[in-house]
Amino acid sequence: MARREETEQEAAAPPTTVPEATLGVGMVGYAFMGAAHSQGWRTAGHVFDLPMQPALAAICGRDRTAVDAAAERHGWAAAETDWRALIARDDVQLVDICTPGDSHAEIAIAALEAGKHVLCEKPLANTVAEAEAMTEAAERARARGQVAMVGFNYRKVPAIAYARTLIADGRLGVLRHIRATYLQDWLVDPESPLTWRLKREHAGSGALGDLGAHIVDLAQYLAGELLVGVSAVAETFVRERPLLAGASAGLSGTADSGARGAVTVDDAALFTGRLASGALASFEATRMAAGRKNALRLEINGERGSLAFDLERLNELSFHDHTEPATTAGFRRILVTEPEHPYLEAWWPPGHALGYEHTFIHQARDLVLTIAEGADPVPSFADGLQVQRVLAAVEESAEKSSVHTPVQS
Repeated sequence: MARREETEQEAAAPPTTVPEATLGVGMVGYAFMGAAHSQGWRTAGHVFDLPMQPALAAICGRDRTAVDAAAERHGWAAAETDWRALIARDDVQLVDICTPGDSHAEIAIAALEAGKHVLCEKPLANTVAEAEAMTEAAERARARGQVAMVGFNYRKVPAIAYARTLIADGRLGVLRHIRATYLQDWLVDPESPLTWRLKREHAGSGALGDLGAHIVDLAQYLAGELLVGVSAVAETFVRERPLLAGASAGLSGTADSGARGAVTVDDAALFTGRLASGALASFEATRMAAGRKNALRLEINGERGSLAFDLERLNELSFHDHTEPATTAGFRRILVTEPEHPYLEAWWPPGHALGYEHTFIHQARDLVLTIAEGADPVPSFADGLQVQRVLAAVEESAEKSSVHTPVQS
């Protein structure tokens, strides 16, 4: 009888394990970035020991059939066709914005005012004014305990994060030069259709905002200081492209034979800059470099040494210590896969490489920890606003340089 009573008491007792806290995520957008962010949210809690488990509560897109398919494919519990309905959901505590830039400000500000945390893809907005409004909304929300982060995912590459540590520790000494290039080739074909990324009203700018935003952010992040001036040129090499039939605002559809529309953004932008310390920087962003798929390269030179990074070899960092004897000094290859390197404590044994998708997993991890700890987000909307101001200065400089001064022979 005693044994029976003990069993009944055990059955009535509460569970010995406390259910994990969850962070309900709602995402607006389901294409390329939507898939990448889904991977990040779905995986982060399985790899890292997080204080809250991300829950894929709902995904949003205007096309019911497409968004339902995305929800099924990427593991989202529900689908919405109106972002306002997604923000209003009680099971959504964080809104992840993966839409074209023209909708970032409206969605982000509404989400923050509704009491949600926000993650917004880069560039933060299409204009400085929009980015300023978003940053002001984020500052008001921060006072209420909310977090707003901008998605500069390349900061989350372990080799880049480690490069930042080396520079902050003074291994390069006073910085002299930064060189940054981001080259792609997906628009080399003049018959590539006129997508939203080629229309200023949707994208804000072309290669400048799409690719240049990343390398501007990385240059400032690695240097630990801001750009204070730029001088630029930009060009649109293919000024008309095939229109899309059956498209909504030029965002989707199939190529319409014969009809063409104007490209209203840059194909390439080149600019130089000066950091607050006086260090010089050069930047090149293009989607017209034949043979280059996703070639992001950085080199930082200082009085004591140099660092170089190539995204196509993203587990490696090249480091030259200029304080060593010239007879043995040279660039050394650092394989950034040790558990002591950033983010690597949770991954595979040394030498087992990571890839592009891991940057979004690390981004999700950092955001969850930031929310749980009540810390300030990095990179913040203020960081995104700073990049937006640089992009605007580049465009202004490029417009002023559109009339070329002849070179005297």
